[in-house]
Amino acid sequence: MSDSIPLLLQPAELEAILGNNKLLIVDLSNQDRYLEGHVPGAIHLPPSLLQCGIKPAAGKLPDINDLITLFSELGLAPDKHIIAYDDEGGGWAGRLIWTLDVIGHPHYSYLDGGIHAWANEGHPCQTTVNTGRPTDFHLHQIDRTPIAETDDILAHLTDDNFAVWDARSKEEYEGIKVLAKRGGHIPGAIHCEWTDLMDKKRNLRLLDRATLIAKLNQLGLTPDKHIVTHCQSHHRSSLTYLVAKILNYPDVKGYHGSWGEWGNRMDTPIES
Repeated sequence: MSDSIPLLLQPAELEAILGNNKLLIVDLSNQDRYLEGHVPGAIHLPPSLLQCGIKPAAGKLPDINDLITLFSELGLAPDKHIIAYDDEGGGWAGRLIWTLDVIGHPHYSYLDGGIHAWANEGHPCQTTVNTGRPTDFHLHQIDRTPIAETDDILAHLTDDNFAVWDARSKEEYEGIKVLAKRGGHIPGAIHCEWTDLMDKKRNLRLLDRATLIAKLNQLGLTPDKHIVTHCQSHHRSSLTYLVAKILNYPDVKGYHGSWGEWGNRMDTPIES
């Protein structure tokens, strides 16, 4: 079944397969929004559980034992296909998908537009609070392939085939808005704010594929590059990671330390 479900899933496509016991629908919306109404069967996952929460780099991956507890309680099993969505256009859903890559679970989809597209377009909503059926989830080691660390970036900053995708606001990128000891951006980083990938006229769906490709090509964020994406805590940049995957980019990593780490170290180069 998982092979037949696209990575980018439309609401009508999800409604057609609701009730399949292989689906694990995960709602990463604000809790109040979840209680107002969610996709039938969806389990609410507080997004904070996907980050370690330890400052200054609060967005880093949680400890492996915390990940085991999280996915055991969620009910993850090898045959489950996760449908991830949120109420903000894909940032937290993308963070879950990045985390699934890190733990080696390949079966997942993103509900395009999240709860906005689902509810606003007349699909059935449920107000019952759903809970996972706990599983004995095992995780012996994480896959570091999707993860970028500070040293990985420092080692490749001058490479022609390397690109840093900065998904923060323009003010953060330019150093006008400072959310760390130092403001600015990683030298050579290409700015493309995460919200610029959303179509606000279509319930926060992603822009159509051709538009996304043209936008990224124009910026120089091309599939031939080794791309590392970041924001302040690898929340917003999890959407950019997801978009790159949807566009079949072969080499994209998420810098989980993000600006919370880079901007609070005194030995990392910065431009502003």
